[in-house]
Amino acid sequence: MEEMEFKILKTLSHQYKNVAAASAEIINLQSILNLPKGTEHFLTDIHGEYEQFNHVLKNGSGSVRRKIDEEFGNTISNRDKKSLATLIYYPESKLQIVEKEEEYLEDWYKISLHRLVQITKRVSSKYTRSKVRKALPKDFAYVIEELITEKEEIQDKEAYYNEIIHTIIRIGRAPQFIIALSHLIQRLVIDHLHIVGDIYDRGPGPHIIMDTLCDYHSVDVQWGNHDIVWMGAASGSLVCIANVLRLSASYGNLSTLEDGYGINLLPLATFALETYADTNCDAFKIKFNTDYNTKDLSLDIKMHKAMAIIQFKLEGQLIMRHPEFHMENRMLLHQIDYEKQTVMVDGKEYAMKDIDFPTVDKEHPYELTEEERKVMLRLQQAFMRCEKLQRHVRFLYSKGGMYKIYNGNLLYHGCVPLNPDGSLMKVDICGKQYSGKALYDILEHYAKRGYYAKDASERALGQDMIWYIWSGPGSPVFGKAKMSTFERYFIADSETHEEAKNSYYSLLEKEEVIESILKEFGLDSKDAHIVNGHVPVEQIHGESPIKCGGKLLVIDGGFSKAYQKKTGIAGYTLVCNSRGMRLVAHEPFESTEAAIKNESDIFSDSIIVETFPIRKRVYDTDTGREIKENIYYLEQLLDAYKDGTIMEQL
Repeated sequence: MEEMEFKILKTLSHQYKNVAAASAEIINLQSILNLPKGTEHFLTDIHGEYEQFNHVLKNGSGSVRRKIDEEFGNTISNRDKKSLATLIYYPESKLQIVEKEEEYLEDWYKISLHRLVQITKRVSSKYTRSKVRKALPKDFAYVIEELITEKEEIQDKEAYYNEIIHTIIRIGRAPQFIIALSHLIQRLVIDHLHIVGDIYDRGPGPHIIMDTLCDYHSVDVQWGNHDIVWMGAASGSLVCIANVLRLSASYGNLSTLEDGYGINLLPLATFALETYADTNCDAFKIKFNTDYNTKDLSLDIKMHKAMAIIQFKLEGQLIMRHPEFHMENRMLLHQIDYEKQTVMVDGKEYAMKDIDFPTVDKEHPYELTEEERKVMLRLQQAFMRCEKLQRHVRFLYSKGGMYKIYNGNLLYHGCVPLNPDGSLMKVDICGKQYSGKALYDILEHYAKRGYYAKDASERALGQDMIWYIWSGPGSPVFGKAKMSTFERYFIADSETHEEAKNSYYSLLEKEEVIESILKEFGLDSKDAHIVNGHVPVEQIHGESPIKCGGKLLVIDGGFSKAYQKKTGIAGYTLVCNSRGMRLVAHEPFESTEAAIKNESDIFSDSIIVETFPIRKRVYDTDTGREIKENIYYLEQLLDAYKDGTIMEQL
């Protein structure tokens, strides 16, 4: 026996002290391997749309309703199924309505409790009793376990269960018990959640989504470019803070920063009011939704322009610090001819819609004014001292990364940068060339250094790299040649607005390309899939999210309301259970209030991506591999006990 293996077995012997304990655990783990694999739920490009996100999370992209159909078939009406589903999604709110309107409340409690118990039995059937027990709400753990566990020794089981439910109602605990069962069903119907990037920007509630994710039982996050820029802002990067504020102003979501995160924007508002009081701001209209308070419109437009100009200055400074980024074409302030009212872009002159820039020094266009500098330092302190934002960003670091390999599938936001011939594109990062998996890994390394490094220069470099990940031409999560923000604001000619996508997006149907990407990440192309977000699939124009015969799945379909006219739907999600993979296309979500009051679910159209020929078990998963490794060492420990290499503790 090797020394390292002996040390592992000695450590293991402290937990499993003798043959009996080790044997019992081997039997337990071996049986777990034969359970059906848990259901995985994939969401991407949520973009702050918290109401739709919460509903899709609660209904498991239709998984709850399918469990109801499986359990009750034609024995209850479709209306009763809808009512039961709504109760499971929103038990607190639904109970308030029922308790006011239901004439025979005790009967309603009895029927609902029986139905909820049946669904709980069904959704818990693929888990061990131990795992279910850990998920049980503490106040009702014993009672729920009694109701959902078969008890062979009880002769009249029906009478026993009925008496438990009768007592729950009699002592006035039915509402609390219904709530507990509903949340348990939500918890058990999905075993693990994947967020494939872009929680932030555009919609009004990314902070609400982040609170939900922080409390979710099992989740991972693949960073999107919009997440990255918020992570940079939380680290104190001035250029990332400027981008976050400009985007928030652009979509009428400054309240997310002020009310959601408690970040004081008064210094920016005061500066914008004074500096841009008599300035042309026509190019800085706000894309606001119905929740936006239009009394703030004039001020928000001024803040929008003020922050855009600060952003262009700070980006110019950063690009000058990093010539290896090859982003000089993004420095346009010094290319403006104020007399002709034109700007030079890629060697061609274009007329500008606006040259009213009160803070731009024509001789030194990328220098902040003293007032701009003071505003940015105040904002930097506000971002870095915001405990809620810091908690959310630490969660993104702890649960996230640039990509994820999970159960034989590759998850990432954006693209693997490719050359037109399908070969991996080399990107210069700090003087070295990286491509494929190595590019992802080095960028993730710098993103972590930008937030966690103690050394000031290392941290500053990491923060500059975070900005590059947000908008650089070699960034996997951005995947475009440029971000044409300046052109969209100031140039009417739409040819300058084009943001050419990386060659990856034109090669998605080429099997040899997709197989080479999977191989680059160490996956078997025969069984693996790529799950991809970032670029909305335009179903309205006949585009399919299923690429390359099902090897690649692009599940961004317009969760954000800003994209829904373009895509024709309100987002895709993906569900992978023990029997196969199913893509779900969602119709727009009206509101939580309508879902509760009218018992209206999101209408979702399912597409079977793949049906597994043999039902997948825990044995076939990453968890299964860990369990098999544990079994191996436990069996080695068993042998060590038997031959006296390690002594049992009796």
